[in-house]
Amino acid sequence: MKKDFHPESFKCEVSCACGNAFTVESTTEKIRLDICDKCHPFFTGQNKMVDAAGRIEKFNKKYGIK
Repeated sequence: MKKDFHPESFKCEVSCACGNAFTVESTTEKIRLDICDKCHPFFTGQNKMVDAAGRIEKFNKKYGIK
C-alpha cells in the first residue's frame, strides 16, 4: 500500500437533531444530521409533516381537512 495516499481516519461522533448519537469511522471528527434512522418516517412508520411558511395549514383550510 502506498504511504501518505489515504486520508487520515477518525472515530467520528455522529449526532442527530432527535438526540440520537452513535460512533462511526470517518475522515471527519464530527457529523451532525437533521434526520437519522431512528427518526426517519420510512423506518419508524410515523408520518412527519415539515411545514414551510404555513402551507400545510393553508391547504387544510382551503380543502376543509382537519
